[in-house]
Amino acid sequence: MAVRLNNIGIVVEDLDRAIDFFTAIGLELEGRTAVEGKWSGRVTGLADQQVEIAMLRTPDGHGRVELSRFLAPDVIEDHRTAPVNALGYLRAMFEVDDLDAVLDGIEQHGAELVSTEVVNYENVYRLCYVRGPEGILIGLAQALASGSRADA
Repeated sequence: MAVRLNNIGIVVEDLDRAIDFFTAIGLELEGRTAVEGKWSGRVTGLADQQVEIAMLRTPDGHGRVELSRFLAPDVIEDHRTAPVNALGYLRAMFEVDDLDAVLDGIEQHGAELVSTEVVNYENVYRLCYVRGPEGILIGLAQALASGSRADA
């Protein structure tokens, strides 16, 4: 049986700002559209939904982030500032080639380190968690030359 992750969905208030944040990380905007109608409500369980979505993909084409802005029905809960030990969806982790450059690029989009530092994980990765616009939590990892994923 073949299984492939298609996308991770994140609900946002400001779709343009979220798109800017993820493109600053290095994702590419694949498309943007509105989704509504009975068929979509049957999938999600939200009758009469109206959603504006944007699909972004990683440069290698193997991962996607789907950003959704609900026009109807109203958003009913807000987990954006939940701590990293909260139950449910936590974060998506992105591997980048130059962590410092990515951090510099996303800072202008309101991103802040969750901790005060980038850490070295067993000389294999430099890692950090970042909160972006609307409190979106992501992880960033850069493989170190002294280690590799194959060695981990």
